[in-house]
Amino acid sequence: MNTVVIVLIILALFLFIVAYKKDDGSHSKGINQAYKNLVNMMPLLILAFIIAGFLQVVVPPELIQSWLGEEAGLKGVIIGSLGGVLLPGGPYIAFPVIAAIYKSGAGLGTVIAFVVSWAMLSLYQVVFELAILGPRFTMLRLGLVLILPPLSGMIAYLLF
Repeated sequence: MNTVVIVLIILALFLFIVAYKKDDGSHSKGINQAYKNLVNMMPLLILAFIIAGFLQVVVPPELIQSWLGEEAGLKGVIIGSLGGVLLPGGPYIAFPVIAAIYKSGAGLGTVIAFVVSWAMLSLYQVVFELAILGPRFTMLRLGLVLILPPLSGMIAYLLF
């Protein structure tokens, strides 16, 4: 069991105890809400892990290494930056896929560019941002962060 799991168990138990002490049924409501979240998220989690697993066995490691590995250099960083833009979904989908690519031989710079790009430039996110915050805000933000994924990837590539 790793440290993150232990911390999450402690946090969950702490919150359960706090809710139980409220004596208003909050602990039951919390358990019910957790169950609803689990039921809603389970299909996404299962599919993300299936995709990640198949990526590791279907895509030849040589292909990953030649296009995304350390020897790919700037080409890998650019591909990682573009891949992050195109990867849909939240962290429960993105990180298993990114981890599969990394375990298949992608370079550290490429993976960092992928993560930074997904976090800052994902089309999935941009669509909501446009609708809620408007085009002016979205275009300004995108203009300010557009260079960060390849820059982060190249710095990681050069340092490590």
